[in-house]
Amino acid sequence: MKWITRERVKVDRVACPWLIRKFIDPKAEFLFVPADDVMKVAEREGAIPYDVPNVEFGHHGQECSFDALVKKHGLANDPALVLLAKIVNGSDTDNSLWHQPESAGLNAVAEGFRQLGFKDDHELNAAEWIVYDALYGYCQEMVRRGKPDGAFR
Repeated sequence: MKWITRERVKVDRVACPWLIRKFIDPKAEFLFVPADDVMKVAEREGAIPYDVPNVEFGHHGQECSFDALVKKHGLANDPALVLLAKIVNGSDTDNSLWHQPESAGLNAVAEGFRQLGFKDDHELNAAEWIVYDALYGYCQEMVRRGKPDGAFR
C-alpha cells in the first residue's frame, strides 16, 4: 500500500505511518508532498491520503487521523493502542476530547524533532518512531498495571 500526506510532518503525520507499518502494512510506502498537491498525487500514484481535509483517514470532529486508522483497522481491541490514541489525539488537537496529560510531552518531543535538521520527512519519521515504540511500551505497561487511562489519572 502507498500512503500520502502533507510534508513537514509533526504528531499525526508521524504517528500514522508508525501505526500503519507496525499494525496494518509492514511494507507500506509513504509520500510527503505540499498540501496543495496531496490529492492529485494520490490519484496519480494510487496512494491513500491521510491527515488532510475531507478524507477517510483525516480529522473528524475532535478525532484525529490516528483515531480513524485505529477504528477502521479494528485496532481498538488493544487497550494499549487505545491509550496511545488518546495521547496522540491530545497532542495533535486541542486535547479537549480526552484531556490526556501525556499529550503535552509528546507535542514537545515532536516539536523538538522538527528542530533537529533532518533532511526530509522520511528521515524524521525514521528517527522519531522510537518515541512511538516507547510510548506504546508505556501504554502496555499502564494496561498491565490496571491503569488503562495512563499513570497520571
